[in-house]
Amino acid sequence: QVQVTESGGDLVQAGGSLRLSCVASGGSLRNTPMAWFRQAPGKEREFVAVIHYSGEATFYSSSVRGRFAITRDNGKSTAYLQMNNLQPEDAAIYYCAVGNPGAAMRDVAEARDVASWGQGTQVIVSS
Repeated sequence: QVQVTESGGDLVQAGGSLRLSCVASGGSLRNTPMAWFRQAPGKEREFVAVIHYSGEATFYSSSVRGRFAITRDNGKSTAYLQMNNLQPEDAAIYYCAVGNPGAAMRDVAEARDVASWGQGTQVIVSS
């Protein structure tokens, strides 16, 4: 089973930037979408971004579109989330999800057809 490890969370001032990393190990990522989700205290987990295995297709939640960018390096089995112009409402624990082989991006974005989840990395944004 694929194991997922996120890193890069930190304390940042509003307007600042962070790049999160998600390393997947122990299995093949061929034809697997990868996605980022987040969960703020007292709130449900929400979708942030998803990327196709090829890296050529991406989709974002409306709350982050234009500020965040998801990319992946299959040679390093890693997905990234570049977060710019961070705002206090972006503060959350960010989780990476690896889809099952052949999963549709939409299904992974809806937290279905997910093979593995990471433990999360915390992002704190000070105003």
